Amino acid sequence: MRKLLIIAAVALLAVCCAKEKSPKILVLYYSQNGGTKAVAEAIQSKLGADIEAIVPTIPYDGDFQATIERSRKELDGESPEIQPVVSDINSYDVVFLGYPIWFGTYATPIETVLKEIDLSGKKVVPFCTFGSGGLDSSIQDLKKKLPDTEILPGYGVRAARVEDAPEEVERFLVAGGFVEGEGQALEDFSEPRDVTPDESALFDAAVGDYPMISAKAETVASRAIPGGMEYLFTAKDTPREGMPDEMAGRSIKVYVLVEDGKAPVFTQVLR
Repeated sequence: MRKLLIIAAVALLAVCCAKEKSPKILVLYYSQNGGTKAVAEAIQSKLGADIEAIVPTIPYDGDFQATIERSRKELDGESPEIQPVVSDINSYDVVFLGYPIWFGTYATPIETVLKEIDLSGKKVVPFCTFGSGGLDSSIQDLKKKLPDTEILPGYGVRAARVEDAPEEVERFLVAGGFVEGEGQALEDFSEPRDVTPDESALFDAAVGDYPMISAKAETVASRAIPGGMEYLFTAKDTPREGMPDEMAGRSIKVYVLVEDGKAPVFTQVLR
């Protein structure tokens, strides 16, 4: 009997220790128009984590041009004031940090967060929404700003595809080991090859309704994904109204997703 009690006590201790070792997670995000908030809530729901919104003291009014003009001034001067973050950051092991992409990087309220909150020694998982891209560049900027913080791979989604975020978030969290599930490892992209006329038409269909992309596909790599195909096009910018002369002719990379029964869509642009 005594032996059984000892075994039970050891087992209970092991369970308690395992629970104690589970990382404490905070989802901290800024959202202007609700897209990043939707992604943040999808992450929080899957993780059962704490969540808090970053709130600028003077709100952005949602007007695109006004936001552009204000954030440009903030990039050249002082970052915006924000309301105090209520969460005790010191008590968390992992912070999922969310933001929209402005000027190719995290929105300026995040700059204030990085100045006012000490994230050193923690794991930070970036997530963002964007018009065409910016996840990779924002992660590089975070690494420069936070040299003593471990920046983990992030998740990004076009604002036009936010409705697809919950399913993609689940796959992302499984792949990162944050939740249990059957994650299917994706195969590598094939070697790049010259585009065929059909692939060129596919590229044009994917980017045709987006005014900030004017490009001609040159090469493509592809891979099978669950329920479809993913393509990585290398394309060359072609002149468009408002494009600086030095940008015309530069090479860009465009990810295009073709799911079974759906029209092709681009998911990210790397410039």
